[in-house]
Amino acid sequence: MPNHRVPQPLPPTDTPVPTAAAPTKQDGRKRRWHEHKIARREELVDGTIKAIRSRGRDVGMDEIAAEIGVSKTVLYRYFTDKNDLTTATMLRYVETILAPRIYAAVAEDLDEYDLTRVAIATYVETVASDPEVYLYVMTNSAAAGRDVVANSERMIAELVATVIGERLRNLEMDSGGSVPWAYAIVGAIQLATHWWISNKSMSAEDLTDYLTMMTWGGISGIAAVGGSPARFKSRPHPLLPEAGTP
Repeated sequence: MPNHRVPQPLPPTDTPVPTAAAPTKQDGRKRRWHEHKIARREELVDGTIKAIRSRGRDVGMDEIAAEIGVSKTVLYRYFTDKNDLTTATMLRYVETILAPRIYAAVAEDLDEYDLTRVAIATYVETVASDPEVYLYVMTNSAAAGRDVVANSERMIAELVATVIGERLRNLEMDSGGSVPWAYAIVGAIQLATHWWISNKSMSAEDLTDYLTMMTWGGISGIAAVGGSPARFKSRPHPLLPEAGTP
C-alpha cells in the first residue's frame, strides 16, 4: 500500500493575527476638536459678515471681534491671520449667498429671453442687497481670496455655458462657442455690476435693462446664424436695419 504521510499540524506561533486598530480616546478627541473647530469657524465667519454689513467693507479685526462679542485672540485661535478670515468669509458668501441664487435663477423653466433677464436681474439684485459684503469680497487683495473669486466666476460661467450649449443643441444649432460666449457674458455682467455698485449712477432696474439689451442682442445674433461663425462672417453687418425693417 502507498505510504501516505499524514500532514502534521503547524507549530504554534506567538505572532498575533493583525487586526484593525481600534480608535483610541485620543483619536476621538482629535475628531471632536476638528468638528468643533469647523463649526466655530463658520459661526465666526457668519459674525464677520454681520460686522461687514453693519460697519462697512473696511472693517478691521478689532471691530469684527467687538461686533461678534469675542476677543481678537479668539479670532486668531481659529484663523491664522486676517487673510485667512477674509478668505473664509469670501468662500462663505459665494457658497451660501451668491452661487445658490444664480443656480436657482438659471434653473428656471423659462424661454430664452426671460431666462436671460432673470439671470441678470438676480445677479444685480444679489449685489445690490448686500453691497458692503460684495465689495469686501471683490476688493480683497489676498492671493487666496482672488482664487475664491476666480473660482466662483468660473463656476458660474461653466453653468451658463452648459445652459447655452443645451439650448442651442435642442434647436439643432452649432454650440461650439458656448464656453467663450458664457465667459464673455459673465465677465461683462460682473464688471459692469462692480462699476455700478461703486457709484450707483442709475437704478438697479435700468442697469438690468441695459445689460439685458446687450446680452440678448448677442444671443439673438448668435441664433440668427445658427451659432455658425462661417455664416456670421458671410453676412453683411450694417449698424442699422434696412429701411422698412422694424
